Amino acid sequence: MLLTWGPGYSVGVPAMDSQHKTLFGMLNELHDAMLSGRGQQATRPLLKKLVEYTREHFSAEERAMSLAGYPALGKHRADHEALTRKVQEYVVRLDSGEVAINLHLLNFLREWLSKHIQQTDKEYGPWVSGKRDAGRPAA
Repeated sequence: MLLTWGPGYSVGVPAMDSQHKTLFGMLNELHDAMLSGRGQQATRPLLKKLVEYTREHFSAEERAMSLAGYPALGKHRADHEALTRKVQEYVVRLDSGEVAINLHLLNFLREWLSKHIQQTDKEYGPWVSGKRDAGRPAA
């Protein structure tokens, strides 16, 4: 298993945690395919599935942040757009027949997903869950 879900990845919003767990599962599925020698056959459909699900997740996440009045929505949306562009670059490289794409893609997605959830996504959690004042001293 490449990534294992644990409490350190929770953003405190059950719907988003569930979607993040699904993304972990997709990444682990790609990893398992590579380990079993099915990387090339599995990459294209898994990548397509991952891209589609990621778009749905980003949309849901941004909608929740917008409804909560999250002030850093613009930066968060820009991070999502940057990832989407990068994944599209990988799709082009895969379509061009580049052989070593699986390892690069796997490492990129693992690092991005882990860092993005543990840092950027955790920041919106209190806003979306309605607990944005938790832990702040009273004025």
